[in-house]
Amino acid sequence: MAPISAKRTSGDLLLRIEGVSKTFPGLRALDDVSLSVHSGEIVAVVGHNGSGKSTLVKLLAGVQTPDAGGNLGVSHHAGRTCATSGHRAELHFIHQDLGLVDSLSAVDNLNLTRPYERRGLLPLRRRREMAQAKALVGRFGAEFDVREPVRLRSAPERSVIAIARALSAWSDDRNVLLLDEPTEALHVSEVDQLFRALHTVADRGGGVIFISHRLDEVFALADRIVVLRDGRVVADTPTSAMDRERLADLITARQSGKPAVPGSRAPRPQGRTGGSAPHLIVRGLRGGPVRGIDLDVSVGEIVGLSGVLGSGRERVNSMLFGAVPANAAVISVGGRRLERLTPSKAIGAGIGYVPGNRVRQGAVMTLTLRENVTLPRMSPFVAALGRLDSGAERREVGRLIEEFDVRPPRMDQTFNLFSGGNQQKAIFAKWLRNNPSLLLLDEPTQGVDIGAKSAIYAAIRAAAESGAAVIVASADTKELAEICDRVLVIEDGTVTSQLRGADLTEAKLVSAIL
Repeated sequence: MAPISAKRTSGDLLLRIEGVSKTFPGLRALDDVSLSVHSGEIVAVVGHNGSGKSTLVKLLAGVQTPDAGGNLGVSHHAGRTCATSGHRAELHFIHQDLGLVDSLSAVDNLNLTRPYERRGLLPLRRRREMAQAKALVGRFGAEFDVREPVRLRSAPERSVIAIARALSAWSDDRNVLLLDEPTEALHVSEVDQLFRALHTVADRGGGVIFISHRLDEVFALADRIVVLRDGRVVADTPTSAMDRERLADLITARQSGKPAVPGSRAPRPQGRTGGSAPHLIVRGLRGGPVRGIDLDVSVGEIVGLSGVLGSGRERVNSMLFGAVPANAAVISVGGRRLERLTPSKAIGAGIGYVPGNRVRQGAVMTLTLRENVTLPRMSPFVAALGRLDSGAERREVGRLIEEFDVRPPRMDQTFNLFSGGNQQKAIFAKWLRNNPSLLLLDEPTQGVDIGAKSAIYAAIRAAAESGAAVIVASADTKELAEICDRVLVIEDGTVTSQLRGADLTEAKLVSAIL
């Protein structure tokens, strides 16, 4: 991904953070952190899961209060700085969980951050609101009914709504926009559209903080890179003075010369071509944007699904798991025909599913990590008279925490207190402990740092080599080109092309999608 435009010269100070710390019981999440954002500047903040990025966002949003002694302020237009709590209108956020209200429509979610326009004493006509909402989401190539509740929207569509809302609320050029992993569910063309909008914000005098695990995006977009590790700033440097290998070293505390993390990746195994009898057979899959998909996946094969936003690729796995309604002439797993699929039937048939939205669909956020990991299959821990063998459960979860390097390794900690990347690793552990014969993955590495991404890729390959048939639906074309044996491109709800072997490169995949 090439830079969209030349880098700008930064102007007046808009945001200043000096010596800010945040301590939780038993954990110092931020330790003497300082950074700044100037007018016309795009600053990337990167770091390992658990490095302190999410805590920093919550402090800026006023959700949490920093320890005493630091200074955190947003500039007045006259150049003074003031406490963030009194001037939050000058900060605009796109949070990792998007902050949408599921029961409201896209129209109402877009209106949450701005007052309703009025004509006399009457609210603006609903027709005009709907037209404005449709135009806002249309800026990112999305087309859907903006009157429907947001809970009905796919992960990419929800991302578009959140991005559109943040930019629509921009009332003054000299503000700061903070984006926390905004591109996880977007394709290359959609990311480019977002980046152009962010460059426009900076060119008009605003400041941008961009948090991402995707290093290519960081180098394409940012003027300056700030690296957090273990709650401390370990680098704050112009992008022009940084290269990918050094940045990876700083993020992971890895010494130069060790094997690189994603970016210089191992070649994809070449033996799995789906030559055996298909383990999964799907004929005529229909529902929502999916208009008729046939699919065969063999044991040990990793098949990717790609396509632009709204093509249907983001719905296939949830339909095969029974999470959303689907019609199909045939769905067969391991020679067993499945009728009227539900998640319970899918689990019983040996299907595991990692959804694209881990907060809403992947876990029960108020339960502990231990409870989430063992929830799909409790039978190994049931002792005589139905009593729970808590010792066996804790041994199993402890083994998985170590295997997947979940940090901190606290199985009794509430799930919502873990970072997004560690939540994702725990969700993988939850399904892989069941040795599924069919593994369905939606956006498997979203919100995951470069070190954890390598571990997840290894887990996906290990599942395939152990005999699972794997489907990966992802907006990340580089990811699909690396880990998949073949990729199906979906357009308007049907498969339009297939890439495999020497033809399966990121460039050819992007070309096929667009």
